[in-house]
Amino acid sequence: MTKIVVFTGAGVSADSGLSTFRDADGLWANYRIEDVCTPEALARNRSLVIEFYNKRRKELLSTKPNPAHYAIAELEKHFDVQVVTQNVDDLHERAGSTRVTHLHGELMKLRSERNTDLIVPISGWEQTLDARAEDGALLRPHIVFFGESVPMFDAATKIAAEADLMIVVGTSLAVYPAAMLVRYAKAGVPIYVVDPGTPDTSMIRNPLTHIKARAAIGMPELAEKLISEK
Repeated sequence: MTKIVVFTGAGVSADSGLSTFRDADGLWANYRIEDVCTPEALARNRSLVIEFYNKRRKELLSTKPNPAHYAIAELEKHFDVQVVTQNVDDLHERAGSTRVTHLHGELMKLRSERNTDLIVPISGWEQTLDARAEDGALLRPHIVFFGESVPMFDAATKIAAEADLMIVVGTSLAVYPAAMLVRYAKAGVPIYVVDPGTPDTSMIRNPLTHIKARAAIGMPELAEKLISEK
């Protein structure tokens, strides 16, 4: 069965109404990254960091998957599909995708500040300041902060290396090391890029098709094409 790897970014979630780094009036507009998304920020002002991720979680729980998420999930009925995402939301899972690798963590999970492998789901949107893990350590958002390593990247490169076809959707290919994932596709493997803008495709040496459309429009069209040509 054809192995398809779908690499997704913020543009997929944006079509569900979730704020991104680049939104002028989104959640990030009132915060500096240095204040809410670094290990130093968590140590310096824990309450602000927890408040920020509580707001992001509350926003997430009010949104739903969009046609791009559902189109990616639909591909699973016809191909061997794995999703690698830069997004921390759970919209892929809610749409029906069953194999999702989150490069930058998961918003609906918390983890021990002492043990990075002690990860627990959160019910609802609010993490209390004094919430603790089973090991007694304070819990923190299960998010890869700026300056931290990306623990799932090695696993993602192995997934990418097995692809017979790769789809890149909703990402500018400007966030590293995630953007390097396209370099792990085998030579000759076709890569489809779905994005209305001009993502940096300079690293892509494979046969490239750019579908200039928003994720919610271009992804269903591409999925229909791939399924019909199967």
